[in-house]
Amino acid sequence: MATEFQTDFPLGDNMQAVVCHAPEDYRLETAPVPVPGPGEMVLEVASVGICASDLKCYMGAPMFWDQPGKPGYCQAPIIPGHEFAGRVVALGTGADRNGEFRLGDLVVSEQIVPCNACRYCLRGQYWMCMKHDIYGFRKPTPGAMAEYVKLPAQALNHKIPESIPPAWAAYVEPLACGIHAVQRADIELQHTVVIAGAGPLGLGMVAAARMKSPAQLIVIDLNDARLEVARGCGADLTFNAAKVDVVDEVLALTDGYGCDVYIEATGHPAAVQQGLDMICKLGTFVEFSVMREPVTVDWTVIGDTKELNIHGAHLSPHSYPVAIRMLEQGLLPMDRIVTHNLPLHGFEDGFGLVAQGTESIKVTLQP
Repeated sequence: MATEFQTDFPLGDNMQAVVCHAPEDYRLETAPVPVPGPGEMVLEVASVGICASDLKCYMGAPMFWDQPGKPGYCQAPIIPGHEFAGRVVALGTGADRNGEFRLGDLVVSEQIVPCNACRYCLRGQYWMCMKHDIYGFRKPTPGAMAEYVKLPAQALNHKIPESIPPAWAAYVEPLACGIHAVQRADIELQHTVVIAGAGPLGLGMVAAARMKSPAQLIVIDLNDARLEVARGCGADLTFNAAKVDVVDEVLALTDGYGCDVYIEATGHPAAVQQGLDMICKLGTFVEFSVMREPVTVDWTVIGDTKELNIHGAHLSPHSYPVAIRMLEQGLLPMDRIVTHNLPLHGFEDGFGLVAQGTESIKVTLQP
């Protein structure tokens, strides 16, 4: 079909966009409205979340590069934002994918746009794509902290049911990441599972782990309000690590053996050692967080002492349909998870809320 545009699509106009220039140098600027080529679609952004990785980039974690080959993966200047939902306002030739997508559809796109040519993509392991273009971090794929965002021809797109509000639809990305982390944990019915961190990612993990029906599902955080939400997501027990010795608590609940599965979702180095202390022999440790600093632990515990299974978890392969279904079925208290919806020009306040972490869980921007 020929390239089509919604009648009011502002072809040739400018839009408002947040542009990352350097750590703590993010500016609200005008940028050209993207125009779709063959296989591409343009969304009018309805909601975009602020992720922990966005915050770490904003605050100056070692995530920047000036040219390919340098450490980091944020290539400024770039429009950030990889957790988003929007309505289709323009379709390039073939972008409707044989009628799957139509103008006006509410759509989310997986955060990585695979190259489909590297070793990993050819093996079906697209989430580990060697090129690794993720919305909002590298110049070929600007993000969605803007009025419009273009989805490349190779993007992995999913339609959202109209019963799901756009701000909740933007949560599909972190929820899908949490689902993948839980899948990496190989949870069994008799397991005691501990999830460290009750932020947006951790809460998604709690809901996904609940679907696995472990014997005990325990959540650890430093914020009592977030722990209360974790119980609403399916946690059996919650512990505030600032108030009790969580290692002692878990050991007491497991006859001194420790938990079978420990999923780290805090991004704090202390939570890694905490997990190694409370996990049982032959247990499974899943690490998801983007750490801001290196973590040093005694690897003897991993090998000679406990013979642990150490699994990383990256992105959200094959998890978006499950995440969408979980939201559609009301398996999470989304009205308590999406705590703030700010206008695009309030992005600095949004980053501040995420950095503080005491009054918010998921902060979204609405262009």
